Amino acid sequence: MLGAIAGDIVGSPYEGRPIKTKRFPLFGDGSSFTDDTVCTLAIADALMSGGDFAASLRAFARRFPDAGYGSRFGAWFRSDQAGPYNSLGNGSAMRVSPVAHVARSRAEVLSLAERTARVTHNHPAGVAGAQATALAIWLARQGETPDAIRTAITDGFGYDLSTPVDRLRASFGYDVTCAGTVPPALTCALEARDFEDALRNAVSLGGDADTLACIAGGLAEALFGVPRVIARQALGYLPEDLRATLRRFDRHCAGGSRLGIFGRRLWRTKE
Repeated sequence: MLGAIAGDIVGSPYEGRPIKTKRFPLFGDGSSFTDDTVCTLAIADALMSGGDFAASLRAFARRFPDAGYGSRFGAWFRSDQAGPYNSLGNGSAMRVSPVAHVARSRAEVLSLAERTARVTHNHPAGVAGAQATALAIWLARQGETPDAIRTAITDGFGYDLSTPVDRLRASFGYDVTCAGTVPPALTCALEARDFEDALRNAVSLGGDADTLACIAGGLAEALFGVPRVIARQALGYLPEDLRATLRRFDRHCAGGSRLGIFGRRLWRTKE
């Protein structure tokens, strides 16, 4: 899940400001966490507590009301009564990565991903985007190869993951739908040499760069791991309460180990 958060932070300065190159500083002026991170951690919190996904999303968004939410999600989280609004946007996919870290089977991945989506994104395309993203990450965590993951997502969801990043980049524009975001984001990770390359691929497409890199980062973490230097830098952008949620989820996934996935020294380092 830290991979998705790192991708969000790396992509944040370039949202709507296409640079069409892989040469850019990973962290620097304008880097910050956005709604992608807030909502991802809200889903993680709900998974740990067995709670209500809608309630958790509202609680986290209200703590960070200026994180860059879309207008419909903004109206939704400010209301206690609002129900799902039939969205097919990429918000369901950018927040779903925690599911892949707790699900024990393919069926559970798909079920949990659907539940996280439907509280807002109950359009079939919104549900599919969340399921495809979570399944790709889960398959990578099971040791499946990029080719096998590509085939599973293509067969299961009808997404075309065959166009190389260099060809995508030339004509790619701003698209906030799941259908327009999830396939290229997954391709950026499946084609990458390593974690950093996946993020650079995603940001270089242009468009909704933070969400593209968030989705790509979630998959790249499962494929390659997050380099410790990038992990430390990303953690340094999070306020302590969000770091605490991530730390608890880390330990939850590690079966209660004090060290968790990243180790005690990394968690004690605040940069």
